[in-house]
Amino acid sequence: MGCAISGLAAKAEFGERNTEDAAAAKHPTEDQIQMIKESWKVIRDDIAKVGIIMFVRLFETHPECKDVFFLFRDVEDLERLRTSRELRAHGLRVMSFIEKSVARLDQLERLDALALELGKSHYHYNAPPKYYSYVGAEFICAVQPILKERWTAEVEEAWKTMFQYVTSLMKQGYQEESIRQRHITLSPKDRPEKKNTAL
Repeated sequence: MGCAISGLAAKAEFGERNTEDAAAAKHPTEDQIQMIKESWKVIRDDIAKVGIIMFVRLFETHPECKDVFFLFRDVEDLERLRTSRELRAHGLRVMSFIEKSVARLDQLERLDALALELGKSHYHYNAPPKYYSYVGAEFICAVQPILKERWTAEVEEAWKTMFQYVTSLMKQGYQEESIRQRHITLSPKDRPEKKNTAL
């Protein structure tokens, strides 16, 4: 579709990070935070539209992502997706998460906790981390026309930085929950021994 960052470019632009990279992902700078917050003021007026555009584009550029969504798995007609109440609702949930992330950019501990929890919940949705960076790329493509002349290379870089940071934490949360679930399913004799430190 016309956005240079969508499709295969998403992997290179957003990086296929693993959990060791979570600590290496940069938090946006103060200047970037201001750019994100200013641009969000314009974007939030069209959050439902952006949410739908983002997911329709995601399913166009990465049809394998539909497998994660039970309701959309077999829908081939993109027009049907554009008018889907379920897709609109999911798009609004994702946009709500983005809004909360923007609001917490100045509150690092709260942002980290939010992103880690979302990653943990995505484990239970069976939504693997390999798809997370695609959403950021499609969000950026969806908001460019809304911001028009306000869209600059610096604004784009600020949003990329935020999404890289948040998705690295989501991936970390997913991995933590995966480990926790494996530990729960192990029988007591298969669990690593806990050392008794009581005297």
